[in-house]
Amino acid sequence: MTNEIAVAEKLLQVAAVKLSPNDPFTWASGWKSPIYCDNRKVLSFPYVRDFIKSEMCNVIFEKFGEAETLAGVATAGIPWGAMAADQLKLPYIYVRPKPKEHGLGNQIEGAFTPGQKVLVIEDLISTGKSSLQVVDVLKAAGAEVVGMVAIFTYDFAQASEAFAAANVPLVCLTNYPSLISLAVEKGYVTKEQESILLDWRNSPSTWTGK
Repeated sequence: MTNEIAVAEKLLQVAAVKLSPNDPFTWASGWKSPIYCDNRKVLSFPYVRDFIKSEMCNVIFEKFGEAETLAGVATAGIPWGAMAADQLKLPYIYVRPKPKEHGLGNQIEGAFTPGQKVLVIEDLISTGKSSLQVVDVLKAAGAEVVGMVAIFTYDFAQASEAFAAANVPLVCLTNYPSLISLAVEKGYVTKEQESILLDWRNSPSTWTGK
């Protein structure tokens, strides 16, 4: 079993991912989607949480060994970044979506020195837009962003293009194609529903489910 399949299996096991090709979800963006991913659920299952944390630390150690600080993306990336930083004994910061409206008005929380090599930790990649905004905030503050690690990606072409254009290496523990392949194999969805699920990823903004 590949690492991508093993992680996908854990996400399905704790219902962090829900598949509903015949009764789509509506995202905050208004997009219709046959899948909903909420990796926060993993936090409630200690053994699965530990497995995902270990996989993330392995990726960080193997692919981003130069990272001097980990930066979690608020809010869903915060716990994963904190757990990984604790295991790897690295400094940790997190980045708010916008500056705090009182106190010091910080957008980056934690001790941080310009010039540090920072690795961003995210839970989910969809279009990549909000994740890359965090990269911009860190770069504006003087960080050298070495890349990003996330738990799951929908594997949209526009996200791949956005990360390539920003010159930010992205590594995800698992991805949409691996998850759908496993979901069919395990009987979460039928072979007929697989084509609906794969069709959605080709044009998520215009997909209607029909």
